[in-house]
Amino acid sequence: MQTTLYYREGSSDKVYQTAVEPTEGGFRVTFAYGRRGSTLQTGTKTPKPVSKEEAEKIATKLVSGKLAKGYTVEAEGTPYRSSGDEGRDTGIRCQLLNSVDEEQVPLLLRNSRHVMQEKHDGRRLLVRKQGDEIIGINRRGLVVALPAPIHAAVREIPVDFLIDGEAVGDILHAFDLLEVGGIDVRQRGYFDRFTGLLRVLGDSAAIRPVRIFVEPKEKQEEFNRLLQAGVEGVVFKDRDAWFSPGRPASGGSQLKFKFVATASFIVGAVNKRRSVSLLLLDGAREVSAGNVTISSSMVMPGEGNIVEVRYLYAFKESGSVYQPVFLGVRNDLERSECQVDQLKFKSTEGVLV
Repeated sequence: MQTTLYYREGSSDKVYQTAVEPTEGGFRVTFAYGRRGSTLQTGTKTPKPVSKEEAEKIATKLVSGKLAKGYTVEAEGTPYRSSGDEGRDTGIRCQLLNSVDEEQVPLLLRNSRHVMQEKHDGRRLLVRKQGDEIIGINRRGLVVALPAPIHAAVREIPVDFLIDGEAVGDILHAFDLLEVGGIDVRQRGYFDRFTGLLRVLGDSAAIRPVRIFVEPKEKQEEFNRLLQAGVEGVVFKDRDAWFSPGRPASGGSQLKFKFVATASFIVGAVNKRRSVSLLLLDGAREVSAGNVTISSSMVMPGEGNIVEVRYLYAFKESGSVYQPVFLGVRNDLERSECQVDQLKFKSTEGVLV
């Protein structure tokens, strides 16, 4: 568990980092702070080891305190609103996407059963409004702070709801409606839920519905446009499918196709000259996936952290990723999700598999 926060106002450009780290006899909570890009001052909030549960409570309290002082989880300095309940498990789980191969894409583009949307490159975020209570929920089901513009936009909506989307900076790209006016709509078809979402949101600059494309001709045209624009990829959703939390073992009603390759890795070790080694899981076994350099403008991740990395392809023989680019730490993923089957491989013959 690691969180990096930022504060930018006037000439101030600061960073604050806290982490829960395993140690002999339990866990400890460490912190680091200072001007962005400089050597950070470090310390610990737990002189003696504590349980993992206690360490996570201490770290969550530290983060909530910094958020209340104007720190943000976004590097550009977007102000966040804390609910004081961060870290609580809501029991709510989002529906995850299954990847499709390139040869499956033409069929999905040609049919009218699957609607298509742009896949935004952000962080999964559900938002719930119940009376005066407004909370954000991450992909693990934990309460998280909301960007102030999103919080303000939610407050203006006159009905209670639970919506699902992808947060990019201070904008929520909303794509699903799970509850509205106290009614659970998860067992309605996706197209009906999306229609309801449009009615709920109205016109908001901070919460924007993700446009859907239904007919084959318009799907193909938009697919080509997005491919040329260099976005992350597209999502295909069965228009009649119910909402199903989690990720199906195979197939599923919500599918994704990425134009660029990204994967989540475990940091195996922190190397010299600002790089870290990358690990993936093959079942329960750890395997090496190479190294990635960390830009001097970004905070170094620690051993055991989960990080997101963009790459060109992976070598099937060695498992190492080629031309990796560090994108950031992922606090919303579990170690068990960092599996080898995320990778796009290239064999010695140069064929992607």
